[in-house]
Amino acid sequence: MSAAQIFQASPEAKSKAKQLRIFAFVAWIAAMAGQAYAIFNLISDETMVWLIVAIVVILILAITGSTLWKKANRLDPASEKDGTRFFIQNQLGAIMGVLAFLPLVILIFTNKDISGKTKGIAGSIAAVAMVAAGLTGADFNPPSVEKYTQEIKEQNAAAKSFGIDTDNVHWIKTGTGKNKYHAYNDCRYLKGKAVANGSIQDAFEQRGSSELCKVCQKKAARVAVPEESKELLETN
Repeated sequence: MSAAQIFQASPEAKSKAKQLRIFAFVAWIAAMAGQAYAIFNLISDETMVWLIVAIVVILILAITGSTLWKKANRLDPASEKDGTRFFIQNQLGAIMGVLAFLPLVILIFTNKDISGKTKGIAGSIAAVAMVAAGLTGADFNPPSVEKYTQEIKEQNAAAKSFGIDTDNVHWIKTGTGKNKYHAYNDCRYLKGKAVANGSIQDAFEQRGSSELCKVCQKKAARVAVPEESKELLETN
């Protein structure tokens, strides 16, 4: 693998990832603040309904933070060579999700001033929310510099097999969901969008993991068929 194919997040991607991580921490801090408020003010039989409402709000904040954190990691992934950093960076969402509920769960079940009914209902809901936040925050297929580097190599090879110029592809500058790069600037998915142009590696480094648009792939496959093969197919 050539050095030119080694993934390195672009300055723009790093900047966007930094913003997302800041927003993630804001959401997590808000979740922790909500937990503190619930612990000191809502663990009682009289405020059980509000305690459940607080648990739901904390869960939303925890999941929001984890979602933003994962998006940041896909723009600016860690290297697998640093195992500790790689684990913490990719599983921080799970850690924060559990911490947003663990003290609350413990204090609900150990509180001697509330009834068994309140413990059973509020405690169970808080425990389920903790598990949900932890699972949602965990990344079971974390991105890495090494994975992106391998993907770039594979995408370049695949694109070349269709006759696609790997140094002249197109992608949408911003957006959500699975990132795609396009072989043709007139692809219907690019219409009305802010489009960037460059190599497949540029697409990865600016937007994260990318793959060839299926529409462009089908068009490239048709274009790549030799004329004599087309005539043979038409005859048959």
